[in-house]
Amino acid sequence: MLSKINTLSGYLYEYQKSIANPEDFWDSVAQQFYWRKTWDKVVDWNFDNLDVKWFINGKVNITENIFEKNLFMLGDKPAIIFEANDPNEPTVTLTYRQLYEKVSQFANVLLANGIRKGDRVAIYIPMVPEAAIAMLACARIGAIHSVVFAGFSASSLADRINDAEAKMVITSDGNYRGAKSIEVKAVVDEALETCSSVQKVIVLERTKTPVTMKEGRDIWWHDAIKGVATENKAEEMDSEDMLFILYTSGSTGKPKGVVHTTGGYMVYTAYTFRNVFQYEPQDIFWCTADVGWVTGHSYIVYGPLLNGATVVMFEGVPTYPDVDRFWDVVEKHKVTHLYTAPTAIRALMAYGTEPIQKHDLSSLKVLGSVGEPINEEAWQWYYHHVGKGNCPVVDTWWQTETGGMMMSPLAGITPTKPGYATLPLPGIQPIIVDNEGNELKGNNVEGNLCIKFPWPSMIRTTYGDHERCINTYFRSFKNLYFTGDGVKRDADGYYRILGRVDDVINVSGHRLGTAEVENAINSHPLVLESAVVGYPHDIKGQGIYAYVILDSASQNHEADKIKQSLLTTVTKVIGPIAKPDVIQIVSGLPKTRSGKIMRRILRKVAEGDVSNLGDTSTLLDPSIVDEIVSGAGLKK
Repeated sequence: MLSKINTLSGYLYEYQKSIANPEDFWDSVAQQFYWRKTWDKVVDWNFDNLDVKWFINGKVNITENIFEKNLFMLGDKPAIIFEANDPNEPTVTLTYRQLYEKVSQFANVLLANGIRKGDRVAIYIPMVPEAAIAMLACARIGAIHSVVFAGFSASSLADRINDAEAKMVITSDGNYRGAKSIEVKAVVDEALETCSSVQKVIVLERTKTPVTMKEGRDIWWHDAIKGVATENKAEEMDSEDMLFILYTSGSTGKPKGVVHTTGGYMVYTAYTFRNVFQYEPQDIFWCTADVGWVTGHSYIVYGPLLNGATVVMFEGVPTYPDVDRFWDVVEKHKVTHLYTAPTAIRALMAYGTEPIQKHDLSSLKVLGSVGEPINEEAWQWYYHHVGKGNCPVVDTWWQTETGGMMMSPLAGITPTKPGYATLPLPGIQPIIVDNEGNELKGNNVEGNLCIKFPWPSMIRTTYGDHERCINTYFRSFKNLYFTGDGVKRDADGYYRILGRVDDVINVSGHRLGTAEVENAINSHPLVLESAVVGYPHDIKGQGIYAYVILDSASQNHEADKIKQSLLTTVTKVIGPIAKPDVIQIVSGLPKTRSGKIMRRILRKVAEGDVSNLGDTSTLLDPSIVDEIVSGAGLKK
């Protein structure tokens, strides 16, 4: 079991130690894992051309640290408790030994189907234990998994498969989501019409949805594992060998394949899980995220299992079949740690406290928040009504690119403050800079959040395009990793994340680039041009507001029907999570004489605040602003 910080003075001591001598600090943490060969050097780094290496020449397999290292002591301990979408479906519990056997068996299946170390495998599957089994089996043999959230469209899936040049897709016939059943295999079939790299598709039977199986390419999971051995010797991996690629939206249309490597990611996710959540061996940890996002990678699969934890995997949604489903799951499985998104909290707040009062939530010890900054009202409701004032709220800030939590209270140790991620975790060196890159020292400052020293689980590259990675994260400010977030450091030295400073919208914790939503809208035959901005949304945190210019042919169609058709188009191109909440048809956009869209004006209109739109004299046609304001039903 990893060592754990137990007191505030202990945190302060560990933090100072980690900053004064990062190499010694991370060396001592990494020594607690099983390595086939220890490293020659702890870290070597250069932010100029982004060359970061941790635990150099160390040899390891992350699954040996989940299984072989722990099986003697933890073999019969529950590893995964699966709670299905339908509460009447029996709970499935896999012990560490059972999970080990299933992972080893599926690793052998991958090998038998031509997957080798370094090959990429796309996983497009619902929140069932097989999602974790597929990920771990890839890691076992050194294949690189790329999980795609099973709500993305065929087009978005194809983009990711093609970028990664995946040789295999692991999917299901369908998945359950609330009252709906979604045809997942059909989406994969459509995607693969434009994917030449895929040689095999393994299909899990989940919903018994009729599917088309292509001979020679497609194989059922249950057929693939028949008679296959449940023992597999793990592949030896270099610390810097790729573990997975996870695609995230950027401010340009093409998704970025964020690359994480084996050794540093292993050390950091395990360390942060143990310390932030103050996990104890008897605890039951429930992270409500999907494995299609980094939260599911780091704090459903790798971080908890490396600590020998018991995790709940939940297939469903918070309000199905009833609005008390979350609280029913907590009571049923005696969950001690609940890690969810502000979006879910705000959605459940709308139903009041009666659904909570129907359930015994006394097992809860720690509440966590992830995905976006949590507003104070939601924080207070979560703390007082869900946690009964007895459970610390760990408001965690991190990103797909960071691999693990970067700022957070340590549960029950760091004094909390609603809306604040509080303090950096050991090893993390934040710096606030103005737009010119000058450091803003001291407290009561606000600016751009950067990190000035590497940490083990940080992004290594964007797959196939290293220059893009450098330009996105390391060119804005010299020798600094730029998070893309604005931040405030208050009088106590606590950090409050203010949200994105670029053209990325955080919808229910999902990052969507404005450019990719615009590209989807612009693909509609009646659209000439569009501009998309985010605006405050009571439930989602940020909503999507689209300004759309139509061509002359649109005059033959009703506006409501066009808007519905636009929503259908966005759903098909990206997925339902990207559907605009508001579509405003406009005749033009506020552009400067150089053709740049003045988005601050569009944001102000979307927010309903047009009292001060600033200087519009540089616009090519200032009158367009009046038209947009009027069309939004506002008055200047």
